[in-house]
Amino acid sequence: MATSYDYAPLYRSSVGFDRVFNLLENAQRARSISDWPPYDIVKTGDDTYQISIAVAGFTQDELDITFQSNLLTVTGKKQEAAAEGYLHRGIAGRPFEHRFELADHVRVNGAELSNGLLSIDLVREIPEALKPRKISIQSAGAVAPQQIEAQKAA
Repeated sequence: MATSYDYAPLYRSSVGFDRVFNLLENAQRARSISDWPPYDIVKTGDDTYQISIAVAGFTQDELDITFQSNLLTVTGKKQEAAAEGYLHRGIAGRPFEHRFELADHVRVNGAELSNGLLSIDLVREIPEALKPRKISIQSAGAVAPQQIEAQKAA
C-alpha cells in the first residue's frame, strides 16, 4: 500500500519550490513502475555522479540514452531471438525504461557498456553567474581617498 503525503502546508510557507514538490509527488507515483533492471546511483565526487544499470545480455545497439530538459531516459529493447533450443530461459530480456529526473545544471558526461553494466557519468556544472561571489562593503559616511586628495590640493 502506497502512502500519500500532503504537501499543502509547505506551499503556504514557501515560494518558488513548486518544482521540488512536483518531483516528490512524481517520485511517489513512479515507485509503482518496475525496478528492473536493477541500478545503482553513486556520488563519485563533490559534483560528479554515476548511474550503473545491470543490462546483461543487451548490446549497445539495443540500448538508448536520451537527455532532455533535466530528464534522463534509458531504454532497452532486445532483438527477438529464436526460442527454439532453450530448456530454461532465466536471463531476462524484456524491454525496459528507466527515467531519472536530474537537478538543474547536471549534464551527462558520457556512457560506457562494460561486463553487462551500463555506466552513465553525470557532472554538475554551476554557471559562473550562479556561483557565490564576494561583495565588497562600502561605508556611506566615509570620504573616498580621491576626495581627500582633492581637498588637500584646494
